[in-house]
Amino acid sequence: MPRNWPALVIGVIMTIYWQRVAVMVVRTRKQSGHGANFIPPEKTGRVIRAIWMPVITLWILLPFIAFGVRYPQRFTAEVRPMLTMWHVPTMVKWIAVVIAVAALGATFVCWKRMGTSWRMGIDPNDRTQLISSGPYAYVRHPIYGLSTLLMLMTMLVIPSPLMIAAGVIHIILLQWEARREEIYLSKAHGEEYTRYMEQTGRFFPRWNRVHGMLSEER
Repeated sequence: MPRNWPALVIGVIMTIYWQRVAVMVVRTRKQSGHGANFIPPEKTGRVIRAIWMPVITLWILLPFIAFGVRYPQRFTAEVRPMLTMWHVPTMVKWIAVVIAVAALGATFVCWKRMGTSWRMGIDPNDRTQLISSGPYAYVRHPIYGLSTLLMLMTMLVIPSPLMIAAGVIHIILLQWEARREEIYLSKAHGEEYTRYMEQTGRFFPRWNRVHGMLSEER
């Protein structure tokens, strides 16, 4: 049985992704004195982070575990079923890898556009600049949208019960956090953010914006 090479590539992608996040947290701490709200000051944010961290850990580790052909024998009979993967054609897995690579590249673009306004959580006392250019001219939370896409591609490459459970939790938390951020930003930026919400999609561009962009190009 061949090794799951797409799983290895996904593991590398996610390692690069979260390593970059760690670098940005350290850089933000040096620049502003706090680590981009890596540990949010508000209680709800800390609860969400406590749930999220094990999910992220699984997201990084499970692809490397799945790369090993004989890995189920290393675990107990109770754990083994959670790691056993359902069949997905290899071609589909490689297509998912290509999409994941593209999503990683697009995420780097979004991080660069955010600049010093990038944060991981909500600090009610922290007011950052509202970024509404580049990808943010069409989507309010492009990083969350791309993170959802990355997780969906990971679930295709590693279709095990444990990976799918982690993926569902991750996507639910992204939805929750996006809505919480919108409430916070509406209070912080008032009418400006209200108008911005009316013009943009949450995770994906609104069709009228995409259609307008295509029309302008013609």
